[in-house]
Amino acid sequence: MRFRNVLLNALGALVVWTGAGAQTPGSTTPYSLSILAEPLGDALNDLAQQTGLQILFSSELVAGLHAPEVKGSLTADAALRKILLNSGLRFEFVNPHTVTILGPQTPPKRTAALPNDAKSGGGTSLNNAADTSIQSKETIMRHKSLIARLLAVFAVCGSGMNGGAACAQEVNAHGNAGGSIELEEVVVTAQKRSESIQQVPIAITAFSESALRAKGITDIHGLSALTPNVNLDQGSPFSGSNSVLSASIRGIGQDDFAFNLDPGVGVYVDGVYFARTVGANQNLLDVERIEILKGPQGTLFGRNTIGGAISIVTRAPGNEFTIQGQLTGGSFNRRDVSVLTDIPLAPNLLSTITVATQYQDGYQKRIHYPSPTPYVSDPVGALHSSGTETFDTQGGSNQQTIRAKVVWTASDSVTTTFSGDWTHTNQPSTASTALETVTDFSKGGTFGPFFNDCLLGLPPATALICGPRGVVGTSLWQANLSPNTTRLLWGNAVTHTGNIDTTYANGQNFDKLDSYGTAVTVDWDMNSAFKFRSITGYRRLHWASGLDADGSPINFFELSFAEGQHQFSQELQLIGDLFDSKLKLVAGLYYFDEGGYIHDFVTFGGGLLQVDGPNTLETRSYAAYLHADYKVTDQIGLTLGGRFSEDRKTFTGGQQDLNGFVYKASTCYPYSDPANAHLDPHIPAGVTCQQALGYPNPNNPYQVYPYGENHQNFSVFTPTLGLQYHFNADVMAYLSYAKGFKTGGWTTRLEVPLPPGSSAPSFGPETDRTYELGLKSEWFDRQLIVNAATFYSHYDGIQLTYQISTSPVTQNAGNAEIKGAELEVQSLLNSHVSLTGNIGYLDAKYVEINRYAQAYTGGSLPKTPRIKFALSPDIHTSLPNGATLRLGVDYTHTSEMFNDVQNTPLLARPKEDMINLSTSIVAPDGRVTFTMGGTNLTDRRFVTTGQPQVAGGVVFGTYNAPREWYATVGLKY
Repeated sequence: MRFRNVLLNALGALVVWTGAGAQTPGSTTPYSLSILAEPLGDALNDLAQQTGLQILFSSELVAGLHAPEVKGSLTADAALRKILLNSGLRFEFVNPHTVTILGPQTPPKRTAALPNDAKSGGGTSLNNAADTSIQSKETIMRHKSLIARLLAVFAVCGSGMNGGAACAQEVNAHGNAGGSIELEEVVVTAQKRSESIQQVPIAITAFSESALRAKGITDIHGLSALTPNVNLDQGSPFSGSNSVLSASIRGIGQDDFAFNLDPGVGVYVDGVYFARTVGANQNLLDVERIEILKGPQGTLFGRNTIGGAISIVTRAPGNEFTIQGQLTGGSFNRRDVSVLTDIPLAPNLLSTITVATQYQDGYQKRIHYPSPTPYVSDPVGALHSSGTETFDTQGGSNQQTIRAKVVWTASDSVTTTFSGDWTHTNQPSTASTALETVTDFSKGGTFGPFFNDCLLGLPPATALICGPRGVVGTSLWQANLSPNTTRLLWGNAVTHTGNIDTTYANGQNFDKLDSYGTAVTVDWDMNSAFKFRSITGYRRLHWASGLDADGSPINFFELSFAEGQHQFSQELQLIGDLFDSKLKLVAGLYYFDEGGYIHDFVTFGGGLLQVDGPNTLETRSYAAYLHADYKVTDQIGLTLGGRFSEDRKTFTGGQQDLNGFVYKASTCYPYSDPANAHLDPHIPAGVTCQQALGYPNPNNPYQVYPYGENHQNFSVFTPTLGLQYHFNADVMAYLSYAKGFKTGGWTTRLEVPLPPGSSAPSFGPETDRTYELGLKSEWFDRQLIVNAATFYSHYDGIQLTYQISTSPVTQNAGNAEIKGAELEVQSLLNSHVSLTGNIGYLDAKYVEINRYAQAYTGGSLPKTPRIKFALSPDIHTSLPNGATLRLGVDYTHTSEMFNDVQNTPLLARPKEDMINLSTSIVAPDGRVTFTMGGTNLTDRRFVTTGQPQVAGGVVFGTYNAPREWYATVGLKY
């Protein structure tokens, strides 16, 4: 608390200093300028950087326009005339240090009428002059200054909530003819058409590329701290992979990576759906913006967006040749390099390509176990696994990415975009710490006590159970009675190093991914009323990971996986703007085809149970949807939409135990022996142990999963209803109802056979019906934006993954009620200081629960902190040499929450206060940027994911990374 107070006091002093002392030369001062021929908006940003002037303009006003090269010693007045040459735009100095860019004609005065421009979304125009004079505005500003500062404890410009963080260039602000500055309008495509975020009746948080770069955010996981009621973790309980995204929005998501489980939050890149959580933690390379849509998006986005959607829009190529490079170094030998190039191939054929590599050693070191006596252990790879590679650390990264895009403007009405990407990962597994070992049968342990009893030759272990193990061939029975075969006993002594950043683990430790895809998007402006769009996507991935979850030098509990997946999708959209924009609609058809496999390799108790599980899955999905917004009056709008979806799934499971533990534990072994000789003498003659114990596959005596192909079909209708009321052009309230669903599937993880004749254990879809009341508002000439939402959700048929013995089992095991609220506020204090803030409240409780789920009615859903709030001040000023200095701080408070369904105390995440900081200097000519920053400055450590594998003998988890620093140099040519 004391540190936080000191920080806030220091920030307050900086606010006063920058607001009072920062000055900028007037329009008559000559500057040494070097501005490339580039898009007009970029040229104006460069001019602002090189002169220190505040240049106010609308992004829509300069869209599609380009500026010539401007070099030499020029006044701002002369430079602006050159930059705006042939653009049709004009400029005006509203004071010696502020310039506004105006259109060719003075627009009509702003009215309170409901906006009706589909493309602008009715956002504030730069040139809408106010009726009051500059003098009266300054009077108003003096009176509201204190109010704005108090409200701006939640505010923006650089936090990223409103999609900006380039205060040194545009201050994320625009101006009007009266001379006041205002927040930048953010345009999103959440409803499949471009419109202002303030006019979309959905709770959305948007981030721009400049915000991500300023804050050093490199993947989706990094957005979690800045978004209310959103949790984005890298890695899931036992995946061992940072490539896996465990996303939940408002308490709804998916914390498992299995192929048979679909995500609860959909991830889209340029409109193409990423079907797997593996590879979904996307590198935010060459990104124009990210939109996080909260609540079920069942109508426009369809299946598996029950919690919400994350839409990533990549950058479009420019029409001038440019090269941008970035080099980053930091803690744990971090080395990141990226290069972006725009290459015009022809006037109507533009291209861009970005190449990047990221490397960092892991923050958890593997150390040698200091045993006083020699011991025997199984070598890496002795038992079946998806790989045998090991690293000296855990929790590191090593990834290479390429992304390319070509835009062909075939005619004035037809544009085709070709894009492709490839990601290659070869890095250590996630960090893993054994939090507690279980060595007692009375505490629920199975393989912990069995393993030790085998080594010591104690009952209930037997020579049969502990005898020669499948695959490896050696025995554990009475091994510790001879010094030549003595092994380490399982327990805290071999797992607890006394430091969460070290581990005695020496087993498999890798995370490998190759993910690639291509997409073709065709946009056809059919006429003034209709636009047609086609989005075709194809993707593949190959993934393998290995995790030594026991954290010991024993090959006791190790997991590895191999997955291959391919998908094809086709979406057709018809976007309409009819009756003078009173009716706006989107109609669409969608097709999705996916296939692939996942192969599980899990070793329990040093090989007493050896899970080998090959599984294949195929999915075909069809959907048709219609979404319409109708303006009843200038104040009242209605929304009506619906989507019909049909899914057809086929699954084949093959999980087996290569050591035949059930045979051995039942004493009916080998599998081909007559059962009446080992079990019940009344069992008919000729019945083998395999048949009596229910092993289903006559061709594979070790397969425990029901034999054969399984099918499920789902048909779901997901409607959307909404009502909007516009109090004026700046304030809109909305009320909405939406339904979302996540498709069903099969439980694949079994350790014992089911009763004879049993079908594969399956589960159905889960659904969410959400009622939401929201407000979107702009105040004080768009210097303050306040957006709020409150919601109530019926979350039914929840697909809960919980432990039954050693197996993580998924079933429709509960219903929940979720109540919550969100407030996001953005504000500008002056041309040098801005703040952003948000707060989220969640009350997510089970109202009905299956007793086998080991949860309870009234218990909290995982990943649902009661309170989460963030505060991000951003301060910038000009230096005497014309360079720009920026300081940004992100503070996030999150209350305690649970990481798993069972609300396991050892895996609980305590309340936390996290602080990240970055400071940057932009050279006067804008060509060079230097940034230094730090993450987790308070060095708060907590478990982000884990598994209570009590029967397996261990509760383990992954701690977040410690305090880190980084430094980045950016170059532009």
